[in-house]
Amino acid sequence: MSHWDWAIIALLNIPIIVYGFYLGLKVRSSTDWFLAGRSLPWWLVGFSMYATAIDSSDLVADSGQAYKLGLSFFVNNWVGVVAGWVIAGFFIVLPMYRRGMYTNAEYLEARFGSGARVLSVLVQMQYRTAVMAFIAYAAFKTLDIVCGWGTDAWWAVGALAVVASVYTAIGGLRSVAITDTLQFIVMLIAALVFWGLVWNAVGGWEGTRQKLEAHDPEVAAEILHIGHDKIDREDVSELSEDEIEEKKRNTGGQYNKEKKVLERRSSAWLVIFSMIILGVAYSVVNHTQSMRLLGSRSEWDLKMSVFVAGFTLVVMSFFNLSMGIMGRALHPVADNLPDGKHDAIYPFLVTELAPVGLKGIVVAGILAAVLSTFDSIGSTLSALFTRDIYARFLVRHGDDSHYLKVGRLATPLVIAASFLYIYPRDFLKEGMVDFFLDICSVFVVPLLTLYLMGRFTRVHRRSGVIGLCAGAAYGLARLFAGSYLPVFLTDKYGAYSYSLLITAAAMVAVSLALGWEKKGELRTVEEDGWLGRSQAEARQLLDSQAEEASGSRLPAILALLVLALGCILSFVIFW
Repeated sequence: MSHWDWAIIALLNIPIIVYGFYLGLKVRSSTDWFLAGRSLPWWLVGFSMYATAIDSSDLVADSGQAYKLGLSFFVNNWVGVVAGWVIAGFFIVLPMYRRGMYTNAEYLEARFGSGARVLSVLVQMQYRTAVMAFIAYAAFKTLDIVCGWGTDAWWAVGALAVVASVYTAIGGLRSVAITDTLQFIVMLIAALVFWGLVWNAVGGWEGTRQKLEAHDPEVAAEILHIGHDKIDREDVSELSEDEIEEKKRNTGGQYNKEKKVLERRSSAWLVIFSMIILGVAYSVVNHTQSMRLLGSRSEWDLKMSVFVAGFTLVVMSFFNLSMGIMGRALHPVADNLPDGKHDAIYPFLVTELAPVGLKGIVVAGILAAVLSTFDSIGSTLSALFTRDIYARFLVRHGDDSHYLKVGRLATPLVIAASFLYIYPRDFLKEGMVDFFLDICSVFVVPLLTLYLMGRFTRVHRRSGVIGLCAGAAYGLARLFAGSYLPVFLTDKYGAYSYSLLITAAAMVAVSLALGWEKKGELRTVEEDGWLGRSQAEARQLLDSQAEEASGSRLPAILALLVLALGCILSFVIFW
């Protein structure tokens, strides 16, 4: 990294940070801080949703997972996340928006009781702080590999976390949404310029195909086609025959004597379905997304933002994730990458191919992605803690300024908590996305099932907590006692389907025993205290705002067209 590179990084990122601090001066109330005064236009909400979805862990870890899994991983974004935004924007978030709710956990109490509300907060606290740890680790790997800083890179990552936590604590959602959109521009420039450089280096898509086939035709077929079974390969060359036989029994794999690896095959549709569930869960469960939708200035803006976020994601996913596939064509053996991990492919390509100046632009884009998601998750988890734990169960009758102060103070604390995941680092021994796949199937998919069943069925109110516990129990058993389960239940891709089905089955069983709720039944929970007053204030803001073209079908048509585009790319063009 030259002085010119660092100058570019400073020029692209520091003005955005300063502007974030400036926006914080305009915050006067908790409604301003948590919901941006319900004033965000559709384009700002949409770009902010995208910028939050794409962080440094996506640029680094997702390109690494594309290196390993190939085009199948694209389905997570092209179909899963976009479908999740459609479901959230047009069905699940709308009741929250109309009732003046601030968090998606508030909806769960209205539908399933206080236990579901608390558990949902705990799940989001656990898995979103883990995501922030991935972001921090991805930023560290980038600075370590590109700049050669070694462990000193952690000081820079810590500084980024401090900066993001401070301007987020001051400015709240409005500051986060606007800075996210500006950081999206930096990310866009960096991604497109660097993608063009790698595209030329590998010889385009045809050059990618040729290089992959020259290394291993079987792997090339898996990587370049979505509709191809995926094979997990484990090197067992150093194991005894008895140990190999035991692994075969526990995993259901087959031993390839020629390559001395244990292979476990997962059908293409099982992998694809797991990617779709993962994407939908991100959009629906993750309050960083619903918080932005709830800050929209009208229902029309809320719905229209889905099109902006979805179209941007579909287009940019190709450029971001194909880096992993092209990287595998250039470096087909992961053992030759730094630390021998596929997660290192993106920063390694930056080091190898980016000249002076361009390297600064790429690193600036990665750091912008770090800031955009640190601030988003920080504000989100702070809102969940303040409203759904502190104000709901601890201090119910404080004034508005008290809860504004609590929300601001909680922001740096939740960001700091994410660093607890980083040591010991063996939590990433199989790669960032692989670890994320494991934890999402335990808690996040059961929580997704609650939102879907709560919105689209009449399951009993008490079924929520029971279903969530049943799904989580399966997930934990698979992680920690997998050897005692039937082999088919231990498949990491199949776990998504099984978790969803087990949670839904438990909820249906409870409803068959206790009865079904009335259609659209939501109980009023917040009638007094600050929670009740703030919801009433949010409803007044909605009533006072013009619902421009509220009956227009344009947002729905555009959103469905984007989803159709993602499906065509996944199931026709790249199948």
